[in-house]
Amino acid sequence: MSSLRQSIKPSVMSPRTDLVIDGSQGEGGGQILRTALTLSMCTSRPFTIHSIRSRRSRPGLMRQHLVAVEAAATLSEAEVEGAALGSTALHFIPRKTRGGRFSFAVGSAGSTTLILQTLLPALLRCDNPTRVILKGGTHNPMAPPFDSLERSFLPLIRRMGARVAARLIRPGFFPAGGGEIEAEVEPSKLCPITVLERGKVLKIGARALVSNLPLEIAQREINVLRKNLDISAQDCTACKVDAFGPGNVLIVDVESAHITEVFTGFGERGKRAERIAQEVAQEVTRYLDSGVPVGEHLADQLLVPMALAGGGRFRTLPPTPHASTNARIIETFLPVRVRFTEEDKTNFVEIDSTGLDG
Repeated sequence: MSSLRQSIKPSVMSPRTDLVIDGSQGEGGGQILRTALTLSMCTSRPFTIHSIRSRRSRPGLMRQHLVAVEAAATLSEAEVEGAALGSTALHFIPRKTRGGRFSFAVGSAGSTTLILQTLLPALLRCDNPTRVILKGGTHNPMAPPFDSLERSFLPLIRRMGARVAARLIRPGFFPAGGGEIEAEVEPSKLCPITVLERGKVLKIGARALVSNLPLEIAQREINVLRKNLDISAQDCTACKVDAFGPGNVLIVDVESAHITEVFTGFGERGKRAERIAQEVAQEVTRYLDSGVPVGEHLADQLLVPMALAGGGRFRTLPPTPHASTNARIIETFLPVRVRFTEEDKTNFVEIDSTGLDG
């Protein structure tokens, strides 16, 4: 396993940089930093980012953002200034990204899947294979859970040409964390794809998982989903899983001919299981009624790999502020245009490349 080899200094920003990014623009969250790290590694372009997460109640780098920086710096042997908890400015100068065997621990319930999505595009461009283990949260609110990564995101990335596999070693829920995922990545070239049709819905399945909580919570969630989505009993599961702390996640897979979408809801203190299930059912119903293949969260996740592939098109729901901000950062680093076009209540996303190197 690898440890951090380069010097990471929580110091004053260096004036040397190619790109300057305002971390408060758009939705102003941590994805601005993660996308910048990804594209900096892929293009070897250094950047400075200021006002990191300045609109959040706790501005600056939190633990999961800092680990993303440290992981990116290790893989690309980067020089970094400003990498410290709470830092609102960062300077990142990457070198050549190399594969190998790595392990990174968030040390909290911070999202391991977001860190993997930050590293994956650069790892695909390495000359040698990579095996990386990430420890922390695997099922977090406000981040794609491992199930979404495994069943929705990675199949589309593999369709683009990526050779990547991931497995869940142990689940980790907020706030205890303690989860673990492993990914194996082979050098690959991404190619453009088009996802305009969902195709026939083949199956809708549901899983309600609890850790260190009564199984009855999961069963109540499944009962509500079955009533609202007309899911058969054999396509539903309520079970306990082994994790360090208490946790509850409700997962619905909509498997169609051309794509699988995943919808999730998380248990919260004081929030009834029935309400969690009702909210997930409403989100699934909205997706099914729209007729689009790509849900709004997956749409955001596809922008970076499609841009690096040199193009792509898909139909989706109205773009979130998160996706619109992500598009701006992509256009800062790459010679691409990301277009969002509404037509007959359907939103088309199209990425055009002009001179992007493979």
